[in-house]
Amino acid sequence: MSADPVVSRNVAEDRFEIAVDGHSAGRLLYIDRGGQRILHHTEIDSAYGGRGLAGTLVASAVDESRRDGWRIVPVCEYVQRWLGKHREFEDTIDPVTTDAIQAAEGAQG
Repeated sequence: MSADPVVSRNVAEDRFEIAVDGHSAGRLLYIDRGGQRILHHTEIDSAYGGRGLAGTLVASAVDESRRDGWRIVPVCEYVQRWLGKHREFEDTIDPVTTDAIQAAEGAQG
């Protein structure tokens, strides 16, 4: 029986990570800027697909970010869809701007 997935924030790499049984299963990249946390890329390893891990990862990242006082800018399409289904986070979402998209593109290199 596998353990529950564990989400942690890797401050040095500006990302949230999700692990299953101690193995890296995915990540959610972000940029902190001016009171906003731009969530710009969600990725789950194909070996862990179909388990709902992306939703678990985003839920944890959004919850922690809101708790820490960050405004969320959902550049990532998956994060946008997830937030559309979880209206309880509407109070913490800022609109996606061209500037936020450009910052995300620059971060992905």
